[in-house]
This record gives sequence, structure tokens and C-alpha cells, in this order.
Amino acid sequence: MPRRIRRERREMMEFVDAIVREHQQNRVAAGGDEDLLDVLLRIQSEGELDPPLTDDDIKTVIIVSSSTDMFMAGSETSATLLQWAMAELVKNPRAMRKAQEEVRREVSGRVTEDALGSLRYLGLVIKETLRLHPPATLILRECRAACRVLGFDVPAGAMVLVNAWAIGRDAASWGADAEEFRPERFDGSGVDFKGTDFEYIPFGAGRRMCPGVAFGLANVELALASLLYHFDWELPEPGEELDMAEAMGLTTRRRSDLFLVPKLRVPLHC
Repeated sequence: MPRRIRRERREMMEFVDAIVREHQQNRVAAGGDEDLLDVLLRIQSEGELDPPLTDDDIKTVIIVSSSTDMFMAGSETSATLLQWAMAELVKNPRAMRKAQEEVRREVSGRVTEDALGSLRYLGLVIKETLRLHPPATLILRECRAACRVLGFDVPAGAMVLVNAWAIGRDAASWGADAEEFRPERFDGSGVDFKGTDFEYIPFGAGRRMCPGVAFGLANVELALASLLYHFDWELPEPGEELDMAEAMGLTTRRRSDLFLVPKLRVPLHC
């Protein structure tokens, strides 16, 4: 086994070990909802399985689960989208103020999932972020039958790359300001990311579109609303130009890390 793989495997196992130990220590004091790891630890402690569930078994389940699209790709996509949303809002103070005013008007004490339905402008912000920075830059599809597209013959079995990034910035669909961050463009618009509006396909389209859309968006909405509710945000240096360069690939990540300074506005214990 190559040295790099051994090192990364060791680091991954140490990380998982720490998570398991933390959950084991907190099980007695904890209450309420259980996550996947809590359920596995409870089954282990009940000792009703034959053969019994070992710590290695639990770690294997966690690692395998974390390798699926729902856990690994979904969480990475959510984190990337959240970074872009915060970057665009900091770069566009008017949109930031409008989003914060809405969240602080509609939320009282703590941001919960129940409050998300009333955060209309926040939804527009996320839609506009997805337009400019789709989770998947290129959407891969296999041509099932030979066809002709725009004068080009596409044979059956050919791999087709759909450039979702370019589609979202096409001036023919979005106007002369297609490169600008303007959440209001979705206000009153029927265009949605459910896969039926082909000028806007951040999650793909048809039966093969991303199955974790609702899960991922709920994570982003809750996190973004909380960040805007509790904190004001600014760049480390006043007047600093925010780098919005992208690292292009199958996903649209930021080329540089995003560093922002939070200023507490609403105490976290409320």
C-alpha cells in the first residue's frame, strides 16, 4: 500500500475514532433525537446481536455511509454552496442587508426549520447562488440512441458533457446582467431547479437529477439563515477586494479559502 494512502487511512481512522469516543461519552447525558452513530452504539450496548456489533463494525458502517453521495458528496456540495452564498452576499452589501433584515424580522430567538418557509428573499439568494455557482459544473450523460444535435452526429453510447455553469450565465436566457449577482431576478419567476427549466439546471434534469436536492438545500438554508441572523460579516481588511475566482472541475469550488470576520449581533443562547 502506498505511503500516502496509509497515512490518509490512518488519519481517517483517527478522525472516526474521535467521533465514536465523543458519542460514547455523551450517550448518558444526551437525550432527544439519535443520529446514525447513536443508533449503532445503542444496538451495541443492548448486546442482542449475534455475533455482537464491535467498534470496528461501527467504524466501518460510518466510513461506508460517509462515502455515499447523500453523506459525502451532499455535505461537500452544501458546504461549497454556503461558501459561495456568503461570498456573494459580502460582495453585494445591499443583498446582504436585505437578507439579514428578513431573517431578523421573521425569526425570534433561534433559527429553526419551521421558520425557513417564511424566508422568501433567502430562497432567492440561494437560487441566484446556484445559478452562478452550480454544484456540478459539468453534468455527464450517456447518449442511449444515435441522434443529430445542431448539425453534429452523436453516436449511441457517447458520453455527453452538459455545461451547467455556462448555461446559468447565458445572456440569451438571463439578460445582459447574467454575470451579476441579483437575487431579485427570481422574484415572481416560475424558473426553478426541479429539472423542467433547461436554462437553469444546477442539479441536473429529468429522472437522473440529483436525488438529494431537498436534503442539501435544507442544510444550506438553515446554516445560511443562522449565520445571517446571529452575525454581521465583513472582510478582514476594510476595502479589501474579495477574490471570486473559481477552481473549475466537475464541481465549482472557490480557488481560494473564504475568510470573513463575524461580529455577534444576536447572542447564540437566545
